[in-house]
Amino acid sequence: MSITSSAVTQFVSTVALVLSCSVTTAAFANPDLQNQQDEFAYLPIPLANQVADLQDNDDDGVINARDRCPDTPEGSEIDNHGCGSMVNTSHTKQLYILFANNSPGIEAVFLSQIREMADFLQAYPTTSIELQGYASQLGSQAHNLALSKQRSEAVRDQLISDGVSAKRIKIVGYGNSVLAAEGDDEVSQARNRRVVATVVGDQEEPLLEWTIFTTLAK
Repeated sequence: MSITSSAVTQFVSTVALVLSCSVTTAAFANPDLQNQQDEFAYLPIPLANQVADLQDNDDDGVINARDRCPDTPEGSEIDNHGCGSMVNTSHTKQLYILFANNSPGIEAVFLSQIREMADFLQAYPTTSIELQGYASQLGSQAHNLALSKQRSEAVRDQLISDGVSAKRIKIVGYGNSVLAAEGDDEVSQARNRRVVATVVGDQEEPLLEWTIFTTLAK
């Protein structure tokens, strides 16, 4: 016996009607169920009570709520608490100024070198500098001693002009007692007419995390 489509449709409609009547009957039979359905239907959506600060003000990957070091320098290698490590670093700057024969005057070509030293001293405010002046073998020892001091004084005055405090500068004249080069030729004599200085600046710097641009110490 074949079943027509109209018969199937009538059967489905009958089942739906029966189910609907059953649900309605259950609701009337159990008023609490109906009240619960009404209550859930109109229950407002609760607002999230977010207490922890989820922002990351210093961009170190640790949220503010867990960050014990809120001002970590950019690029620092940090721990789980957002704190980095500091390492002691040393930087060295050297000064080597040459002078004409029997002259304490500074050649223009050396002014930029003195200015760079002034910038270095300002970057490391706890450092000081000792300017050591020398002379060639030409002339008497007394004359060369005075000349070497004048050369140190000239470099000192230029450093002061570039912003370095005079209290941080010490000058010494050695005359021709310590030679940079032996010999009586012009090149050797020129190398001996000089003012030299070496400054070492120490400071603490943050240990930076590794990147593809990190350069390993040699």
